[in-house]
Amino acid sequence: MRMNVEPIPTVSDRINEIRQLTARIVNDEILPNENMLWGWRSGQHFTEADREESRHLREHIKGRVRQAGLWAPHLPTEYGGAGLDFLEHAYMNEVLAYAVGAASLFGVVAPNSGNQSILVKYGTEEQKQKWLIPSIEGKLESGFSMTEPDAAGSDPRSLQTTARRDGDEWVINGHKWFTSNGKRADFFIVMCRTEEGDGAGDRNSRMTQIIVPRDTPGVNIVRGIKVWGQDSDHCEIIYDDVRVPTENQLGSRGSGHQAAQDRLGAGRVYHCMNSIGQMCRAFDLMVERSMSREVHGGLLETKQFIQGFIADSYIDIQAARLMTIHCAEVMAASSDARTDISAIKVFVPAAYHRVVDRAIQVWGGAGVSDDLPLAAMYQGARTLRLADGPDEVHKILIAKNILARYHDGVGWDFGN
Repeated sequence: MRMNVEPIPTVSDRINEIRQLTARIVNDEILPNENMLWGWRSGQHFTEADREESRHLREHIKGRVRQAGLWAPHLPTEYGGAGLDFLEHAYMNEVLAYAVGAASLFGVVAPNSGNQSILVKYGTEEQKQKWLIPSIEGKLESGFSMTEPDAAGSDPRSLQTTARRDGDEWVINGHKWFTSNGKRADFFIVMCRTEEGDGAGDRNSRMTQIIVPRDTPGVNIVRGIKVWGQDSDHCEIIYDDVRVPTENQLGSRGSGHQAAQDRLGAGRVYHCMNSIGQMCRAFDLMVERSMSREVHGGLLETKQFIQGFIADSYIDIQAARLMTIHCAEVMAASSDARTDISAIKVFVPAAYHRVVDRAIQVWGGAGVSDDLPLAAMYQGARTLRLADGPDEVHKILIAKNILARYHDGVGWDFGN
């Protein structure tokens, strides 16, 4: 089924143009070819000729994306990107996520895209030439190394990996896991705890991100970590007296926590818009199945249980979408969006999980097979309740922010 994307009367002509161009490529080039584009990943029998055809098809679609001016929407034009602003990118993600793997065909591949954005903002010109440009050109892969097995990921202050100055070098020691893109990365951006300096500020102000080439002595890739029983690109890494030049420091010393928040704040909105696009795909698949599958003397669409599924999923998608768009608009206006970010981070993955669960139920056995994208969506939805901060931490933050307003004698204004 083709994705239905009509102009939105309340947004700019530019956003509508981006959505329409993206939908055209997704509908015409990607959806009809999903099996050929990605079938080799799911264990389908692919000959060398099939793989070559798949590669050519991906390059053809990337060419279409470049012609449309939509390549690398997260990057400014001076670095070969589309130069979209925050809202434009968010609305684009909603459309892009409808198709399996479409983001990678538009030049958005995590964690490279997130690392590129951080290098654009915090990198020196030398770092940009050495690491950013080759990454954009596809000559280098990057990884993001923050999470640790012995530290709660929800509390960045507990990170134990250290970096100490020794002359003109940083010496890094620590144990990381779930380092994204660890198998392919040529360099890692590593979150470290640096020395306290003047002793001012809290523990967050002593975090620094440092670029570490993969082939640096002391970088020990322990293993790849399976996720949901499947191989992933996440790795466990031990940094053992790893020495890198001080010029590999990314941003000023102590800016690492802020850089991570810059990455995560926008990333949470993008993740939620991605989730909404995939919810729409799951919804379409569910409705399509209900209109064609006949059981117990009638089509599924005539059964009240299924009608309830359709209604509940419609409500979940609409609520999730409007919450996320409101949050994006608050962020775009440079207002304090911390409460809204936490709210969508809790609500949207849970709604996504419910919508996909209902679609799987309607499809039956096919729903949990690799013939459809639903099983992968289901796992992704559950994982999002942990990624970028678990639900429980975000609920605590929501409550603290609201209570602070009430203690100041100001109620919560839900209209703004």
